[in-house]
Amino acid sequence: MPQTLYIATTNPGKLRDFATSAAVHGLAIASLPGISDIPAPIEDGDTFAANAHIKAIAYSTFAPGELVIADDSGLEVDALAGEPGVRSARYAEDAGYAGPMGAGIDERNNLYLLDRLASHQGEKWPARYHCVIAIARNGQVLLTTDGAVEGEILKEPRGTGGFGYDPHFYLPQLKQTMAEVDLETRSALSHRGKAFLKLLEELRRNPL
Repeated sequence: MPQTLYIATTNPGKLRDFATSAAVHGLAIASLPGISDIPAPIEDGDTFAANAHIKAIAYSTFAPGELVIADDSGLEVDALAGEPGVRSARYAEDAGYAGPMGAGIDERNNLYLLDRLASHQGEKWPARYHCVIAIARNGQVLLTTDGAVEGEILKEPRGTGGFGYDPHFYLPQLKQTMAEVDLETRSALSHRGKAFLKLLEELRRNPL
C-alpha cells in the first residue's frame, strides 16, 4: 500500500477527516500539490459517483504516477426527494438564496435547507450523508467506494465541530449531531469515513 495518498481538495474539513482515518492505518494524507492553481473541473454529473470520477480523472493528470483521491458527497433529505444531493455544496447559491448579510456559504446552505423544510413541520426529517470516493492514476479511475450514514435534520444547530450541514445532522444512536462528536468518532461513523475505510481495505487486499 502506498505511504501517501493525495487528496484532490482544499477543504480543511475533508482533509482533517481523511487524515484521521488514514493515520490509524499508518498512511499520510496530503493535499494534491499545487491544487489551488489547478483549474477545477466542471462537476456536471447527476450522481455522486459521476462527479467523483470527473474530479479524480482530472486531478490525477497533474500528479503523474501518483494515486489521487477525489470524493463527491452530500446530504439527501427524504422529505425533499433527496435534495440537496449533488448540489449540497452550492444549494443556496444555485437557488439564488442570499441569506443574511455576511453569512458564509455553510450558513446560507443550512438556512435554505430549513426554509425548504418549513412546509414539513411536525414531521421528523430523516436524511443521510452519502459519499463516493474515486481513486485514479494518470487520468484513469482504478477503484470506487461509497459510504452512507443515516440521521435526521434538526431545526436548531448543535455543536461547533465539523462543517457543512453537520450542526443540523443528528445521529439518534449517539444523541448528538455530527458537529458534536469527536474526530475519531466522526471518522468511524461518517459517510466519508466509511467510504475511505472501504478504500483502504481494498488497497490492502489489492495494492494499486
